[in-house]
Amino acid sequence: MKLLNQSIKYLSVSIFLIVTIWSAIFYINMLDEIHDSIDDGLDNYKLLIIKRTEKDERVFEKRDFEEGNFTIHKIDEKEALGMRDYFTDTLLYMQNEDDLEPVRMLTSAFKHGEDYYRLTVFNSTVEEDDLIEDLFYSIIWLYIILVASIVLINNVVLQRLWKPFYLLLSDLKAFRIDRESPLPVVKGDTKEFKELELAVNSLIIHARETYANQKKFTENASHELQTPLAIISNKLELMLEKESLGSENSENVGQILHTIQRLTRLNKSLLLLSKIENRQFNELAKVDFAMLVNQSVEDLEDFAGFRNVEVTVEETGKLYFLMDESLASILVSNLLRNAIFHNLEGGKVRVKLNENSLQVSNTGKRKELDSKKIFDRFQKETNNNSSTGLGLAIVHAICRLYGFEVNYTFDGQHCFEVKMD
Repeated sequence: MKLLNQSIKYLSVSIFLIVTIWSAIFYINMLDEIHDSIDDGLDNYKLLIIKRTEKDERVFEKRDFEEGNFTIHKIDEKEALGMRDYFTDTLLYMQNEDDLEPVRMLTSAFKHGEDYYRLTVFNSTVEEDDLIEDLFYSIIWLYIILVASIVLINNVVLQRLWKPFYLLLSDLKAFRIDRESPLPVVKGDTKEFKELELAVNSLIIHARETYANQKKFTENASHELQTPLAIISNKLELMLEKESLGSENSENVGQILHTIQRLTRLNKSLLLLSKIENRQFNELAKVDFAMLVNQSVEDLEDFAGFRNVEVTVEETGKLYFLMDESLASILVSNLLRNAIFHNLEGGKVRVKLNENSLQVSNTGKRKELDSKKIFDRFQKETNNNSSTGLGLAIVHAICRLYGFEVNYTFDGQHCFEVKMD
């Protein structure tokens, strides 16, 4: 979720809570203010009625509320002296509404001559359910207007404010460490974005220096190591061709040559891993994996025949992907080599292809491998010195480079699956 949308979400929730609490407080205060106003009116009305009793005796004939907003009843002295003015909320039948309506009622006592009377005065008040309903809809409209205003401000004002950030982000997405391109520049004078620009450019400069050093080391190592190893191998092969070399010496030279060849393969594998991790493979092409699998099976036919391993290919869908063709070939070849090399005598290898995955399964040891370590460098399940322990590590590095998912499972057969969707 975008930052602007997250801010809208949190602001909307916050405003809803604030408006809800404010509405409750406003409702209570407004109701209290209404009651205070009505109570003041009832007090004033009470005084007017008491004053009226001094001039008009007919006032004492009011026994009910049918002809006015007050009633007067004669009471004894004890009840009158013990009575204090009090207000109550109740319902009275209103003829004009033909329904019970809420009223605010004041009950008081007063003395007229030698007698005591109870005076009850009422006044219509607001209907709380109507008040709540009106307040509810008013608050809903207020909330909608506030949220709409925030969305408008976000889309117009804040989006313009964040524009330098998104431009910087776009430059970083297009950035390639292996290409010389100008450093990203933040337009504007926002302090935080300027600090971000400095931090990002500092990291880019450091990354470029590190990449250049690693690339230089890789190229130097490739030249400086491969050349002497090739010279040593050639000289050892020449020594083996000499008849004067004894059988014991020939065996020792053969072992040395085998070690040198393994060291050469190991050096090539490490250099390849370094190049993959430094993203030095930039050539992209639409790779047909079915063609690559068939080519690899043909190339490894002698190796599989020597191990007496049967290789079958099952294609249920065309698998294509845009990537470096040499890395795709290495990916397929390493999976097949691993399946053949770690197989049983007379075992089987099955390759399955569909629209989004490549699966290679093989017979082998009746024991599940450690899926957490199997793709680590120099992780070997055999003591055979001809294995470098880097084949699956290279497979994992290629998959990580292109965002593939590579998994290992065991269901009687060892299965490696590369998902490319």
